[in-house]
Amino acid sequence: MNLFTEPERALWGAFLRAYATVERAVEDDLRTHEGIRHAEFEVLLRLRLAPDGRARIQDLAAASVLTRSGISRVVDRLARAGLVDRVAASEDGRGTYAVVTAEGIGLFDGLAERHVALVRQLFHDRLTDEEQRVMAEALAKLGAPLDRAHLH
Repeated sequence: MNLFTEPERALWGAFLRAYATVERAVEDDLRTHEGIRHAEFEVLLRLRLAPDGRARIQDLAAASVLTRSGISRVVDRLARAGLVDRVAASEDGRGTYAVVTAEGIGLFDGLAERHVALVRQLFHDRLTDEEQRVMAEALAKLGAPLDRAHLH
């Protein structure tokens, strides 16, 4: 049996624990104070930063950890809440845009400062500037597209 070495096991376990701890705290905070999920916040963030507050569903999925169907379900929940609108893509008739509404902008703008402060407290403030730099470089490597042909 080919198991992880001790350093590999320690690194992998630490990564999973850190992600789970931070994600759980962010999710709990958003649900408690704003009644939305972290995935919903992420979609509102991406739309708030997008030109004209709009983005194709497939582009939101490509930039997210969720699948296209997962993002589509998130957009549906946000649309039912009046925070986004779904708009057919007029240029090709095949795609759909999510467009943030005035209510969505208001919700996002009202919670963004609190969210940033929480993420800083949970994540950034616990690391030195050098640790942040090294970690950002390492995570960028891990987040780069995979060449699936070379995976076993």
